[in-house]
Amino acid sequence: MTFQFILEFAWAFFQIAIGYNLVLPFFLLLLYALIGNRKKSHQSDKKEADYAIIVTAYEQTTLIPSVVSSLLKLNYSNYLIYIVADKCDISGLHFEDERVIVLRPEKTLSSNTRSHFYAIERFKRPHERLTIIDSDNLVDPDYLHALNVYFDLGYKAVQGVRDAKNLDTLYAALDGTRDIYYHFYDGKVLFNVGSSATLSGSGMAFTTSLYKECLGHLDITGAGFDKVLQKEIVIRGNRIAFAEHAVVYDEKTSKSDQLVNQRARWINTWFRYFKFGFGLTAKGILRLNWNQFLFGLILLRPPLFIFLLLGLFCLFLNLILNPFAALLWALGYIIFIGGFMMSLIMSNTDPKIYKSLWGIPKFIFYQVLSLLSVRSANKRSVATKHFHSDKKTE
Repeated sequence: MTFQFILEFAWAFFQIAIGYNLVLPFFLLLLYALIGNRKKSHQSDKKEADYAIIVTAYEQTTLIPSVVSSLLKLNYSNYLIYIVADKCDISGLHFEDERVIVLRPEKTLSSNTRSHFYAIERFKRPHERLTIIDSDNLVDPDYLHALNVYFDLGYKAVQGVRDAKNLDTLYAALDGTRDIYYHFYDGKVLFNVGSSATLSGSGMAFTTSLYKECLGHLDITGAGFDKVLQKEIVIRGNRIAFAEHAVVYDEKTSKSDQLVNQRARWINTWFRYFKFGFGLTAKGILRLNWNQFLFGLILLRPPLFIFLLLGLFCLFLNLILNPFAALLWALGYIIFIGGFMMSLIMSNTDPKIYKSLWGIPKFIFYQVLSLLSVRSANKRSVATKHFHSDKKTE
């Protein structure tokens, strides 16, 4: 076996490993079109299940009153709200409603899962289900009812939609664009073709027993607990449902430095946990389990900007090495752009999103800066600072 053959094989393998990410969404969309959208009723007729709503805050409590006010307006009666204020000054947090429990850990936890289990260990009653909400989120009044639709069908894990509550800057609008794309393909489409929706860090719910089973034996620090959790759920043979009517309004990154710090942590998370995809894909093949196989492929996918830039590198290099391969890459980009636009068209997208698309190169540039900071990502900042306390921007 010659060195040239090894080099050519490695180059071909690299191109396939990157290139399939451009066309996979399109083929999933075709499969989705054949199967159809398995819409469920927006309301569940069964008895209200008992929910624990866990809200985690780190250092900053500015938006806690807003999220609590939103949660208290839920069209639901059987729930308690647990505020875990880690390393926070809670002297200004006073709530008259007895459904709100403020917890202030004695020692700094600096971990989402530690905060979650701090609340779980102090539950006022044995809640059947729990849902995780970020301190910058607002919730739709029918959020819990929309989750119940899928729990009542037998699912033990459900991911809702994180819609943008602020589209006031170019970065916020482009951050919202990214979320629409991922919610459509990694949520709606992936679930409807028989796999699992990916978890998004908040706006998600689980049976309490499943959450404890998946993470009770682990101590996860830094960003990415949702990556570990979704792997643990799927590897156990469960599917994560996608509830498109279970909406939380999430604050989008509105400043460039905020974007760089946040994305550095997210990219760091992908490098730490993408290996889960190999195990799930292999198990899916051995067990003939479509859910595990397809979900594993999704976990192997690099962040959007990384495979787009690597693909452009392959395209331009092939203009010299192999013009036919360059043509295939160009076709792959056309398919990807078409699929990307379809995700926006089919998602009732705000006009501000379309107006922001011209800034995609600038958005990618700042993510490249994030990539350069990835090694120190978790040291730069533990939590994103938030600025918008009111309702979703119209």
